[in-house]
Amino acid sequence: MKGALAVCLVLVALVLSGCSDRRRVVVPEPAARMKGITLTPRSFSDADFAEFWQRAKLAGSVVTWSGDWMELADTVAGGPKVTTEVAAANQLVPIVEAQFFDQASGALLRPLDAANRAAYKRSAARFASTYHPAYLGFGIEVNVLYEKSPADFDAFVPFFAEVADTVKAVSPGTRVFTIFQLELMKGLRGGLFGGVNDTTSAEWALLDRFPGSDLAAFTTYPALVFHDPAEILEGYYAQIAAHTTKPVAFTEIGWHSAAVPVGWESTEEEQSRFVTRFFELTAGLDRRFAVWSFLYDQVAPVPFDSMGLIRLDGVARPAWGQWVAAP
Repeated sequence: MKGALAVCLVLVALVLSGCSDRRRVVVPEPAARMKGITLTPRSFSDADFAEFWQRAKLAGSVVTWSGDWMELADTVAGGPKVTTEVAAANQLVPIVEAQFFDQASGALLRPLDAANRAAYKRSAARFASTYHPAYLGFGIEVNVLYEKSPADFDAFVPFFAEVADTVKAVSPGTRVFTIFQLELMKGLRGGLFGGVNDTTSAEWALLDRFPGSDLAAFTTYPALVFHDPAEILEGYYAQIAAHTTKPVAFTEIGWHSAAVPVGWESTEEEQSRFVTRFFELTAGLDRRFAVWSFLYDQVAPVPFDSMGLIRLDGVARPAWGQWVAAP
């Protein structure tokens, strides 16, 4: 749901990385069960960016970056390169998620023609062979593409298999995955999605279209369809295990804390209760990693603009303590 970070943030990260010899970057080994945060500092200043990494180490052992797939090809100041190197320097596991379409419109960032497919594969292979990352994602909320542009989704399915094979050829230990939007996959299109909740329109069968995905990975924003965390039923996340035997990952998690929009008002206390509820409801899953979407509030559409664990004035919300203490 969230957009890619600005290029200037990447340039600041390059300055702060402190990696004099990037050819010797060693990405930390992942734990069996991890949590973390996305790359979302308070601002692009040197001080705020350095402070982000200190907070990230309290938030867990993972930092994720998501953005345009072609940034994998930038070997100087690309977001994936810099995030991986700075995270590794801070003993955090970097997870890069490459996107190829706009989630709002469903439009491809560039055509999936032969030339662009070749460029995508080259960039993926170069990045994987350079860093040998533990996890590497291709496609974010691909069931949105399925709904908005079925033909492009059908073209991506076999292409993903090609990319997975390409990555495994140069980095056999890398777990490759694609990402789905969980609420839409469950048929929950009411609330702030603007449609109707209808579980008969669930999209679980799409998981089977990606046998080469090493994880069943999801974004999850239940505040878009539930007014209170208490409304989330016991089997909400456990249901995933009924549709796949693969390990599960949550690449984006969020719940807003502001009294907007009208009819979907929330509070900081409610956000905190959701953090507790999320870990309760996923305790029985083979959950490899769970990532909260925003450390600090970001410039984003309502209600995503109040999903940060920390306010822009630097005051930590109650959810921050809940997240840090969570298993």
